[in-house]
Amino acid sequence: MGIYRLAKAKKILLHTYHRFLRKRKVLSQNAQEQLQSSLQSLEKEILAKNRLAASERAHQLQSLAKIHLKKGSFEQIRDFVLGLGVALAIAVVVRLSWFELYEIPTGSMRPTFKEQDRLSVSKTSFGVNVPLTTDHLYFNPSLIDRANIVIFTVQNMDFQNPDTIYFYVFPGKKQLVKRLIGKPGDTLYFYGGQVYGIDAEGKDISSTINLPELSLIDHIPFFNFENRITTTPSPQQGIFSPVILSHFNEPIARLWVNQLSQVRGELLPKITHGDPSIRYGQLWGMDNFAMARLLTKEQVRLYTDQDPSTLEEGVLYLELRHHPSLETAHLVCDEWNRVRPTVGVSTSIIPLQEDQLKKLFSNLYTSRFVVKNGLAWRYGIDPKRYGNASLFPHLPGIPDGTYEFYYGKGSGVHFEGITTELASSHPLLRFDVSRLQLLFNTGMEFDTRFSPQSKDQTFMPARYAYYRDGDLYVMGLPLLTKDDPLLQSFIEREARRSVSFQGQKVYTPFIDGGPPSTETIQRLGLKIPEKSYLVLGDNHANSGDSREFGFVPEDNMRGGPSFIFWPPGSRFGLPLQPGYPLFNPGRIAVWILATICFGTWYVIHRKRSRLPLEF
Repeated sequence: MGIYRLAKAKKILLHTYHRFLRKRKVLSQNAQEQLQSSLQSLEKEILAKNRLAASERAHQLQSLAKIHLKKGSFEQIRDFVLGLGVALAIAVVVRLSWFELYEIPTGSMRPTFKEQDRLSVSKTSFGVNVPLTTDHLYFNPSLIDRANIVIFTVQNMDFQNPDTIYFYVFPGKKQLVKRLIGKPGDTLYFYGGQVYGIDAEGKDISSTINLPELSLIDHIPFFNFENRITTTPSPQQGIFSPVILSHFNEPIARLWVNQLSQVRGELLPKITHGDPSIRYGQLWGMDNFAMARLLTKEQVRLYTDQDPSTLEEGVLYLELRHHPSLETAHLVCDEWNRVRPTVGVSTSIIPLQEDQLKKLFSNLYTSRFVVKNGLAWRYGIDPKRYGNASLFPHLPGIPDGTYEFYYGKGSGVHFEGITTELASSHPLLRFDVSRLQLLFNTGMEFDTRFSPQSKDQTFMPARYAYYRDGDLYVMGLPLLTKDDPLLQSFIEREARRSVSFQGQKVYTPFIDGGPPSTETIQRLGLKIPEKSYLVLGDNHANSGDSREFGFVPEDNMRGGPSFIFWPPGSRFGLPLQPGYPLFNPGRIAVWILATICFGTWYVIHRKRSRLPLEF
């Protein structure tokens, strides 16, 4: 029989005392007297701080309680259900209306948040939520600043697999973490990896979105030029037609094959707003961006419309697909073996020398990935359930482990997401042209279907190029500056091709159009509806965000992250965002209510645990 500490003996005293008071009326006179005497004896020794005697009396009291105060089956079930119910109710209210500890499941917000990061999330950043609903007791939209990070639920949104379970009991909807880019009434336009915009009153808001501390984060207005397609369920004469193209979860264009077997396309009327001069690629600045991949000389010959012998010699060639067009739409057999209409694109080629390739390698970023037995796959997938291991890229000579690249820095990923920078001698950091091509073309998806395979390939890697102030950027890096002879030669060649190109009805050169004017933003920008918000992931290549599921309803807004508490390192602390006000009416009200509840509990607890006891 062990010796109890005084605190343990007091806990036994109080627990037995309160149970004795509840059951005293059903106890015999003899049992009442025994229990009361034992309680008073234990209390006396506790007040005298006599540990040995108190421990002995506590054991005696426990023995008596087992005889006279034993719980029946109904009481045990009742107390368990009641205790669990109260605990769950408190947890739900706290988690959904006050604060929550959140673990990042994917890399959609890298580098701000990475997989397995743990955050403290405030649910009172701009309102007070009603738990398990999309309602607010209080909401102040002026507290949500552009470029801040928000938490929102996907309830009533077009989101795949939205369901989740809170505390293994309550059905609910998943919550996502993204950066807020546009507010109700804003009109946004994309150029140079940045977002330009005006608010509902016509005021320029670009500087509030493109903050200096966010300069390494690119924003791209699409995943690919078609984004999401909807086809007929079955082909007509072997062709899936018509095809509806959707961006930001809104249908914007239709492609079809007419009776003369010609492919035609049109913007939907609600997109043009009566302006027939608007072209598909002009929308939101899509024409300012190109989809990129690295090709060998032979792949240029096989998979593009250009003859490599007419170009400068290169170690590898940067292919740029740009200016999506409905006017040059044509048929394609996509990776799902569907013959269907697709948008036309213009294609440009830039020969790259070893210096440019090393520059790319020194700025390489990838998804987090796992290497095992020379095969690589994206972190988070189950390779046994992927379906076809032959789709995993080969990385021979790389030790088994989990890795990631961000802006050329290679890191190993260890227990609970802790990362360490790879040693300079690590084979993954050794420059190799073939490995650079592999990681550039498949390093976001880690799926060989994104490697160069055909001319009209619809699976294109999530790599993008754009101009900013005359410089050509690839992977957020100014690969070619405006005074670089290679870029100047490319621009001159583009100008000649726009005049003499014979492969399509029209060819639009990929040259810098410059930042948008207010008139361009008003005419071609993306307009945010009332009580809706546009959100984007910091990792534009691997983020399900408004480009896919559309605008987030105001009611779905739940709160914002306030602190990164795991893993330790340079990102520990406040997240990369302007931040929310420390005080607001909703937050003050919740804290006052929480203080009152805690204070009331504390007073009652102190009263119930005060000695001497009353019999």
